[in-house]
Amino acid sequence: MTFARRFLWFALALVSAVSPLAAQSGEFIVAENGHQTGTASFHVTATNDGYDSSSMVKVDMQGLDYALSKTERLTPGNNLVHVLLSATVNGSAATAVCKPDEAQLLLNISANGRSTTTRLAGHQAAVFLPDFDPGALETLLTLAVTQNNRDLWVIVPKDAGSIEPVTLATYADQKGTLGGKPIVVHHLVATIAGAKTDLFSGPENQLLQAELPQPGFALVRKGFALTPPTKPIAPAE
Repeated sequence: MTFARRFLWFALALVSAVSPLAAQSGEFIVAENGHQTGTASFHVTATNDGYDSSSMVKVDMQGLDYALSKTERLTPGNNLVHVLLSATVNGSAATAVCKPDEAQLLLNISANGRSTTTRLAGHQAAVFLPDFDPGALETLLTLAVTQNNRDLWVIVPKDAGSIEPVTLATYADQKGTLGGKPIVVHHLVATIAGAKTDLFSGPENQLLQAELPQPGFALVRKGFALTPPTKPIAPAE
């Protein structure tokens, strides 16, 4: 094998190791203090120039009626090209659009009859992160591999919007079951604007569970269970 062919084989192997699957999806329950309060899902498909990603969230509980729909386009390296979010919170509608604009990120938010346009500092490895969105957390896990857990950012679509650095800490692997079968579980803790999110992922870097910064809330992939659990999670009905 010539040097050029050896180099090409190595490059292709590296891309295969860090790139997400051509098509992937996940269905989750949203739980509060061990009781299911909603559902969430995401779906990613490969395109000719990157990936199309979508997320859906529905939470229905006392004091919170929350629905989210998000579609976004990503580059082959999972960097943001364009995102559109539509949400309702206790009957109030909100929309957000975000995309790179030269060296910055342009974020437009409409909520409560007001519209704001904010220019945020541009960062290549930035993830658009609304509340309870498993697709955003899956993208964050993917970028963490390619970025070696460094120089990661999230775009927070609240108020006028902000961009926050992400600090990742790696903890010891744990055990779990997925569909009744044993699975090795990786454990990361993401700190964003002082708030911590525990992320549990599988051998293929797929999101399995997230203990969210909102007190008592968690996202749990349907069919997954930590053994033993960090917190009691009611099974999906």
